[in-house]
Amino acid sequence: MFNKNIKLVIAVLIIAFGIYQFTEGEIGNGIMYILLSTIFIFLYFKNELILLAFLKLRKQDFPGAKKWLDKIKNPEGALVKKQQGYLNYLNGIMVSQTNMNEAEKYFKKAIDLGLSMDHDLAMAKLNLAGIAFSKRRKQEAQKLLAEADKLDKRDMLADQIKMMKQQMKKASIPKQQYGQPTSSRQNRRSRR
Repeated sequence: MFNKNIKLVIAVLIIAFGIYQFTEGEIGNGIMYILLSTIFIFLYFKNELILLAFLKLRKQDFPGAKKWLDKIKNPEGALVKKQQGYLNYLNGIMVSQTNMNEAEKYFKKAIDLGLSMDHDLAMAKLNLAGIAFSKRRKQEAQKLLAEADKLDKRDMLADQIKMMKQQMKKASIPKQQYGQPTSSRQNRRSRR
């Protein structure tokens, strides 16, 4: 894994060589080199290891995704800010199955660094709401859930958000005492 700036340097060198090919009359070679440079520009903005980790996650291969993410040794040097957000987001998804405290740190860092797509941001906030609710921080959970609902414009997470709201309602309902109400007990005592 090399530094993100190396990709830009390679792209500039390939573009320069493509322009040189144009000046030499080799139009086909120049076009090919210009197109080749777009690959490196694309990989500057979309890291190849994160893309491979996403593919593994789509297949529910968590160990495979973790293997690809572990190859990123220096995230600050190798990734742009949004890619660092996605690195934390993916780590949060994988860790959320086993360690909620660590997952919470990953999701918060992902939100701070930024995520490109609204539904990814909504998913991160929904996971944080679930973690906050399980830690009995109900107001924080409700706030995060409302933000997730607002970000989910295409209703991709509508079922999960609805289910989380129902669970929060069930938890807020006070437990019923079974048996006779206290007022009828007092009426019996007063009759004796």
